[in-house]
Amino acid sequence: MAVKKKPTVAIVMGSKSDWPVLEYTYNTLKEFGVEATVKIMSAHRTPHEAADFAENASKNGYKVIIGAAGGAAHLSGVLAGHTTLPVIGIPVKGWALDGMDSLLSTVQMPKGVPVATVAIGKAGAINAAILAVQIMALSSAPLKRKLTAYKKNMAAEVLAADAELQAELGA
Repeated sequence: MAVKKKPTVAIVMGSKSDWPVLEYTYNTLKEFGVEATVKIMSAHRTPHEAADFAENASKNGYKVIIGAAGGAAHLSGVLAGHTTLPVIGIPVKGWALDGMDSLLSTVQMPKGVPVATVAIGKAGAINAAILAVQIMALSSAPLKRKLTAYKKNMAAEVLAADAELQAELGA
């Protein structure tokens, strides 16, 4: 029987409605063989639970926390305020301002409480996973190898697309 690896990344979203975006984070981490826990917590509706989770995250084996929320989007900041682990914030499109409100709420942190903020939506969800892998690859040779292969594959896809375009153009 295979032993299940313990999750090293926590994905915390403010609402279940954020899952269609955060699913990209979860699946990207899986591509790298990184196990993740996915939780729903609110900076405003379950602040004690969010604080407790963040305060105990390191003790529970997590290396990185990824927080995502829409609207006021204070979740990542609350998590960062209660841990020394790196926190990556994903702004999610909410009900107003097409996600700009979430972006500004996530990125505007006071000194001493950093949140590494990525793009709004799907691109940010994928980049949050990649950034988590990059952080953990600093102390993991297998992750570093997977990350190097991932970057080489991206470059090969771009070069192949260029070659295809050049052939279409008759260059």
